[in-house]
Amino acid sequence: TREVKLLDGVWNFRASSDFDPQEGFVKKWFQQPLSLTGPVIPMPVPSSFNDITQSKALRDFVGWVWYDVEFFSPARWDQHSDVGRLRVFLHFGGVHYEARVYLNGEPVVSHVGGHLPFSAEITEVLRYGRKNLLTVAVNNTLTAATIPQGTLFRPNDTIRYPEGYYRLDVPFDFFNYAGIHRSVTMYTTPADFIDDVHFVTKKAVDKIAAVIEFSIDVKTKNGTPPNCRVALLDDRGDVAASSAGCAGQLCLRDAKLWWPVGMHSEPGYLYTARVEATVAGNIDVYYQKVGVRTVRVTNDSLLINDRPFYLMGFGKHEDSNIRGKGLDMALVVKDFNLINWLGANSFRTSHYPYAEEIMDQADAQGIAVIDEAPAVSLSSFDDVMLEQHKERMREIVQRDKNRPSVILWSLANEASTNKHPAGHYFARLAQYVRKLDATRPITAAINKKYDQDLAGDHLDVIMHNNYPAWYSDVGSTEVIVPQIVDEYKHMWQRYRKPIMISEYGADSIPGIHADPVFVFTEDFQTEALGCFHRAFDQLRESGFFFGEHVWNFADFMTTQKGNRVYGNRKGILTRERQPKAAAKVIRCRYYKLANRMLPDHDAYCIPDGRP
Repeated sequence: TREVKLLDGVWNFRASSDFDPQEGFVKKWFQQPLSLTGPVIPMPVPSSFNDITQSKALRDFVGWVWYDVEFFSPARWDQHSDVGRLRVFLHFGGVHYEARVYLNGEPVVSHVGGHLPFSAEITEVLRYGRKNLLTVAVNNTLTAATIPQGTLFRPNDTIRYPEGYYRLDVPFDFFNYAGIHRSVTMYTTPADFIDDVHFVTKKAVDKIAAVIEFSIDVKTKNGTPPNCRVALLDDRGDVAASSAGCAGQLCLRDAKLWWPVGMHSEPGYLYTARVEATVAGNIDVYYQKVGVRTVRVTNDSLLINDRPFYLMGFGKHEDSNIRGKGLDMALVVKDFNLINWLGANSFRTSHYPYAEEIMDQADAQGIAVIDEAPAVSLSSFDDVMLEQHKERMREIVQRDKNRPSVILWSLANEASTNKHPAGHYFARLAQYVRKLDATRPITAAINKKYDQDLAGDHLDVIMHNNYPAWYSDVGSTEVIVPQIVDEYKHMWQRYRKPIMISEYGADSIPGIHADPVFVFTEDFQTEALGCFHRAFDQLRESGFFFGEHVWNFADFMTTQKGNRVYGNRKGILTRERQPKAAAKVIRCRYYKLANRMLPDHDAYCIPDGRP
């Protein structure tokens, strides 16, 4: 009952003038092709615009940029019938940061906040069987009132700075890539259509039974009550359970549960829900993948399907050469192959929600995900910021609520949780998210010490970022074990909640070596990781430590800083996804923890698992 048209490709592009940033709106560039109002360059969609050319000005540009593309829409979409007109929607997977969208010169939708999808109905604006003009204005400016935050620096000093000089100062440690980062599509629905579906596992016992609650939201033109039906299909297409009604329960016999890799011989098992809604003879059919699994916490463990789960993985970034944060399916598949090669079972979407195509792979391959808000290095906690933060969390939960891979909601990364307003702020935010979804625990990545943090009391589990021997006591790997063990034992005594380390590590430049070890060498990175692992082993014996995520999966780009050698080099892989020595240390570690034998290259593993 639906059809999808992909609008990805090479679009026209222009950056606004620094001296007249509103020119495109004043002169209404959206009413005709950009090429008729001035020079344009080709720009791939999806991709970041920053690294596509050789222009430093475009790489570091802050402000409004413009995209447009011309396309034909099928004449068959202009359908009218007794049950109503076919409806057409325009969908963006993600645009950073603010977007204003025009179709054939008419404004159709605007959105604030990168990394999350937005849509608009275009049934009445679309020209059927004819050429259409789609124009998108994008602004990557970050301020004290955006999530994430930033400050635009424009010095009033023409002696020390050239005329027109500016830069965007950001508190986070990754490049502020911008543009249309994810796919752009059009899709059709019947006049009355399924707008939302929600599946929640209420009970799950592997190979015995499961109970799944469901609800279906149907949008109708005239308010006629819909008739709904749900059939849950197994991987062979056979009906495993079915139910009538727009809300109810599915009862599964011989249920196959969704498990993370390493917890079951068949990880990532997915059913397919066939959802039907009928209104006055008009039928809509929607398919939704469903993983049957539960998540809960005790005072010392995270449980999946009532079994303790120990997280082994990484913080990551959507980041690659040339494409920036643009979706690249070749890179997505490569990354998941590397995740499996390394023996990991999880990752965190640091520090923003990742593309739905990435999340699809996590669902299908049994990789658990900590789904994180774009609130990185948050330093203000007023009501305006809280409402923005709530809206971002609402969008994240709305998008990912049906994903079995998502086991935790992360509210923020390295916020200033030692500030007095932070406690009340996170209490209200956590309460709001629990109302949105009571089935998943809530966390945040904290980097304050146990006696300074004010957010942890309001979280279900604690994530902590910690870098002894790198950001403190630089070069002294001998401090890692005592400092890590002491910090987390005190943290446990304070919170009595499960604790994991969500970031640890050190930078290394591939091919640089030193003996004795020295910072930025591969030798220092591997020695530091080994010390961290010895600390983790001690903490695991204490019973409350439930996971370890190294920072980072791969090297990634940052803004230019004196302590960054062409980006952040804490990756265990290079930006090109080639293993450093640290990757082999992590691989040995994760295979050992999972009681798995390395299928190859085990010569670099010492029997006790230490590098």
